[in-house]
Amino acid sequence: MTGLAAGRRHSVGLHADGTVVAAGNGSAGECDVLGWRNIVAVAAGNVHTARNTGRSHTVGLREDGTIVATGWNGDGQCDVGRWHEIVAVAAGRRRTLGVRTDGIVVAAGRNNEQQCLVGSWREVVDIAAGDWHSVGVRNDGTAVATGNNRFGQCEMDDWRNLTAITAGYLHTVGLRTDGTVLAAGQRKSGACDVDEWAGVTSVAAGSHHTVGVLASGGVRAVGDNSHGQCDVHGWHGIVAVAAGSTHTLGLRADGTVVAAGGPKDGRCDVDAWHDIRLPRSRPHPQQPYRS
Repeated sequence: MTGLAAGRRHSVGLHADGTVVAAGNGSAGECDVLGWRNIVAVAAGNVHTARNTGRSHTVGLREDGTIVATGWNGDGQCDVGRWHEIVAVAAGRRRTLGVRTDGIVVAAGRNNEQQCLVGSWREVVDIAAGDWHSVGVRNDGTAVATGNNRFGQCEMDDWRNLTAITAGYLHTVGLRTDGTVLAAGQRKSGACDVDEWAGVTSVAAGSHHTVGVLASGGVRAVGDNSHGQCDVHGWHGIVAVAAGSTHTLGLRADGTVVAAGGPKDGRCDVDAWHDIRLPRSRPHPQQPYRS
């Protein structure tokens, strides 16, 4: 898990000391994180850019396995105060997902597309939340999905050897143990054009773009670049990325952060961030998940 998250109009960073910083539009309270302590991971509700979207929420995983959330709660996506023994979190449009120490997944929020029907999932080691679909990686390296599948974004039955997964508006991206990348879903924007990627260590999906970190510390990006969110080819020393609706964040090995994309609302005002928590090592998919 990384200490970086990007939402619809805001960005979130986790300091190494367990405190949290946020930048961008916080009109729904999604940036009200200054009092958070003992946080080990953060997630931001990413929502595709449209006239009827904008409000979002932010989730923090505490060291003791409990959850804190702030921001828009119109569908109960922030009603996670009773969750416990959580080891991973994800935030999507109007919902929050969590993985427990036993590999069972819990969900809160809107379920009109069955995106919260995760109660039967078992042995999950990683999760992601798109706008209308939810996806996970099991400890055997296979994938599981639920929710809207209009563009095939949930068609991952033949995916194997996964170590991580991420979800955008209408697409899903999986990282394999050999550093190659798979994608499913809407291909119109080019966000699924990852077939030739290799040597990738982490991935992030924005609404209509996909970003990958290379073992060399460089970054690749494909998909919609109308706001400059894919202008990351000059980045170096990167260890993790986060992709929002129209912007991208990169975490350097020295704990500083760079940003590309639409600067509106101050979502890219991260130049002063420092000592952001570096990624934790992720368990091999065929090993039990431990916090």
